[in-house]
Amino acid sequence: MRKIDASNSFQQKDSYSIFFDNSLFEFNDFVERGNYSSVFILVDENTKQHCLPFLDKNLSTSFAVIEIESGEKNKSLRTCERVWNALLENHADRNSLMVNLGGGVIGDMGGFCAATYKRGFDFVQIPTTLLSQVDASVGGKLGIDFNGYKNNIGMFKNPKAVFVNTQFLKTLPTNELRSGFAELIKHELISQNGQWPAFQKIKEVTVESVAPFIEDSIALKNEVVISDPMEKGLRKILNFGHTIGHALETYHLNSEKHLLHGEAIAIGMICECYLSNKLTGLSDDGLKDISNYLTTIFGHHQNLMVDTDQLIKIMQQDKKNKGKIINFTLLKNIGQPILNQETTHKLILESLDYYNSLS
Repeated sequence: MRKIDASNSFQQKDSYSIFFDNSLFEFNDFVERGNYSSVFILVDENTKQHCLPFLDKNLSTSFAVIEIESGEKNKSLRTCERVWNALLENHADRNSLMVNLGGGVIGDMGGFCAATYKRGFDFVQIPTTLLSQVDASVGGKLGIDFNGYKNNIGMFKNPKAVFVNTQFLKTLPTNELRSGFAELIKHELISQNGQWPAFQKIKEVTVESVAPFIEDSIALKNEVVISDPMEKGLRKILNFGHTIGHALETYHLNSEKHLLHGEAIAIGMICECYLSNKLTGLSDDGLKDISNYLTTIFGHHQNLMVDTDQLIKIMQQDKKNKGKIINFTLLKNIGQPILNQETTHKLILESLDYYNSLS
């Protein structure tokens, strides 16, 4: 059994473990030891069909299934109400357990529902996408979208455990697997572990090509979160690519040019590398190197046209801002992130022009 401990001296009561290898057997042992009054498994239509059977084979405790519709557009208060109603109808209490079986939407929202129902009961994460395994399931961020803004309502609350199993990744379509790879790339660009050349050898994103990097990527995020659990300082390095990326994802959420999270973050990383080149010393070669690799993996969204005023307005709602000053994490070099960088609206729009020029 391999596991990573996620705890620090300030949050011992909220410490938890991230399990690898035979994690579903560990999950069964965890549930049995917990002696829970009831167990609820939150799924969407995809994880109900493709992932729930794995748990059914490995879990000896009876459970109730709560199903919601997949997709970021359903990460809302309305869906939370449906989950809370299901918990109420099934007599959930503060000794219940919520099992979030799915991607980032399931993990964020299921944890939020469990942490707020009757002032909170235990939940665990079983991430089934690459994105949720290396990002959303680790770090204790919970939340939902509100009034068109991503994760605008939420809290910090750790799960009781995380169970990572790569067999779930084989159920994913290629574009979803590739979307998660964006977060592994981000972790590599902000870290000093020197694996960037190894990443660049990956030309096709498959379960086999990315699996060797998953545990190290999770360990990196966990190390950052432990040092700054409430995102007051160092944890902001994880925001690289996300200020512009989240804005683009939100902007296109209900459009015909809908972007997956990783697709938006890939564009965001290219744009923020451009800002890094102008503001924090990233070399021309570094900008070219990163941009070329990201477009090799994610392609190029031709003529990415947006209402720039609306895009800036979305960025001004980013949770890491102070007032209306848009806060960026940029790069001095690969492995050298620079926190709390400000820039002009003009330069932000130039970065989008730079992205469009790559086509």
